[in-house]
Amino acid sequence: MRPGKHPTWYAFVRGTVRLFVYQLRLGGIKTIGAENVPKTGPVIICGNHASHLDPPGMSCGLPRRLSFMSKEELFRGLFGKLLLSLGAFPVRRGEGDSEAIRTSLDLLASGEALLIFPEGTRGDGHQMLPTNPGVAMMAKRSGAPVLPVAILGTDKALPKGAKKMKRHKITLVVGEPIRYSDFVGEGNDKGTRERFMAEIANRICQLAATQGVELLPPQNLKSV
Repeated sequence: MRPGKHPTWYAFVRGTVRLFVYQLRLGGIKTIGAENVPKTGPVIICGNHASHLDPPGMSCGLPRRLSFMSKEELFRGLFGKLLLSLGAFPVRRGEGDSEAIRTSLDLLASGEALLIFPEGTRGDGHQMLPTNPGVAMMAKRSGAPVLPVAILGTDKALPKGAKKMKRHKITLVVGEPIRYSDFVGEGNDKGTRERFMAEIANRICQLAATQGVELLPPQNLKSV
């Protein structure tokens, strides 16, 4: 399944969710560093992941229309059609999903902004889970810049396992873009991928720290 192309519909849903969920229900959403988001052209947006509120929060807080992966179990019935219409596409977690990778590279080739959570699943909001090297592969093959973004407060508003939202403001902190080519040097491809993913995770944690939030990098993080 491929994501839909409905910018007007996306803008309507984005505005509605931003107003009624993030502004009125949660108490506000703000973005720091929005000027770092490229206005046009391909970009891979990488963020930490601790809540179901993260994907819509990224969409509501960033100035680009986003395409994004979601687990394939969500693409059923009317909700699945809604996700597709908003730019989502399915991915089979825990295995190499060649169709999802092809879709991602096609979207980047056409100049889209692609949202990826490198952890793959929700963490506890205190320490990032191990990151997926597939992000490095897509950055290498597409040549697209990667934009680290820390999304903060969602773990308090709707932590993993919770069924109801609590009122808590959400903050996005956007860092400067980095490119895979900047990490190519001595050593093999595996070492380059590890250094690249370590830099992404470190930058996300550093962005969180600017707002007084301690977010630890993955335990298996390699030295940059």
